[in-house]
Amino acid sequence: MKIHKEASERHVLAVTVDNEAGILAKISGMFTARGYNIDSLTVADISDDHAVSRITIVTNGPPQVIDQIEAQLERLVPVHKVVDLTTAGPHVERELALIKVTGTGEKRVEALRIAEVFRASVVDTTTESFVFELTGAPDKIDSFIALMRGLGLVEVGRSGVVGMMRGAEGI
Repeated sequence: MKIHKEASERHVLAVTVDNEAGILAKISGMFTARGYNIDSLTVADISDDHAVSRITIVTNGPPQVIDQIEAQLERLVPVHKVVDLTTAGPHVERELALIKVTGTGEKRVEALRIAEVFRASVVDTTTESFVFELTGAPDKIDSFIALMRGLGLVEVGRSGVVGMMRGAEGI
């Protein structure tokens, strides 16, 4: 008997919720209870009166699992809307990373050259290290980090993905 395993797909979900204590725990608990993984999670207050927040979740799974995640999120009481940016149409994704690299001599020069190519900014420097700030798509940040590994990568901090539909309409 052959078992067909559906390919896992990466999806970016934008979830608008009431800005209340415990909502993040409810959402992450829903993922945990059902064995779903969260690859990235960001939260921001988006209303003038601080009543509504936007949560951006990056997760993976076959289409039926993603549909189930969306349906279960929509059933949570403080959730206003769930939009799968991946299937809704053209969208923009960005992430912020701080990357610390140590080194001297040619490695230091090479790190600066690569940073220039990636348009990374130096936000802190000492005679032995740099902290670069890089904004872009997650794969761009992954590539930059991979190149820095051979040049003295010490530490990485990433904000998580935020995403937004292209065009005039909002979610």
